[in-house]
Amino acid sequence: MTVVVAYKYASNPQDASVGADGVVDWSRAKASVSEYDPVAISLGREVASQNDSELVGVSVGSSVVGSSMAKKNAMSKGLDRGVVVADDAVATWNATKIGSALAELVRGIEGGDLVITGDASVDAGARTMSGLIAGFLGWPCFQEVCGVEKSENGWLITQVVSGGTRRIDVSGPVVVAATSDAVPVKVASMKEILAAGKKPVNVVEAGSLALSDAQLEVTGRAKPEAKARKNVVFSGENAASELVAALRGDGVL
Repeated sequence: MTVVVAYKYASNPQDASVGADGVVDWSRAKASVSEYDPVAISLGREVASQNDSELVGVSVGSSVVGSSMAKKNAMSKGLDRGVVVADDAVATWNATKIGSALAELVRGIEGGDLVITGDASVDAGARTMSGLIAGFLGWPCFQEVCGVEKSENGWLITQVVSGGTRRIDVSGPVVVAATSDAVPVKVASMKEILAAGKKPVNVVEAGSLALSDAQLEVTGRAKPEAKARKNVVFSGENAASELVAALRGDGVL
């Protein structure tokens, strides 16, 4: 068996700016492994170590994903090696095409039968990638996962649900999206960062993969409509109860 983690090397939205036309400018945003992915890597490291198996990272992005800095940043999180698509053309790809590419990378990893993703990506935050990868692989997919254990025929998944958690016994390979607090994330030491530079990262040509040709076109952008404030003030002994009643009436509570 091999544990695979799909990670994203993305720009931090805190460094981005929004223009008057609503278009986001990412030119000054610094890129790093998406903030939700270190949890997925740590969970993968835990599962791989318990089963004496390899932990492989896969990623699809622009040419910067194949840079020395990006490789070192990802490998220092606990991965044993990486397989990436690093092509500037990826900037024009939609999520479906990226998901198909990630699935193709997983298919090329011998023994890969567990794929872990982060809860979402730091830039888009659509929470769709785990489902897309699973769909192209033909595997089941579970989100809000806080624990994974190897079973005789597959995997035991611990999933967060309303009111608690539930355990799911899955036969065969599976894709899971880890919760943001699934496991503690260890901060890489300087020794681990330096060692990460020596870990192998294979860059795969996008043209060698069977990719989805699903098309997506953005037809327009608009700012959220500003709603006028009611400017209602409650006072007196019953102010609190009147406020609660008003909020419930508006569907806030």
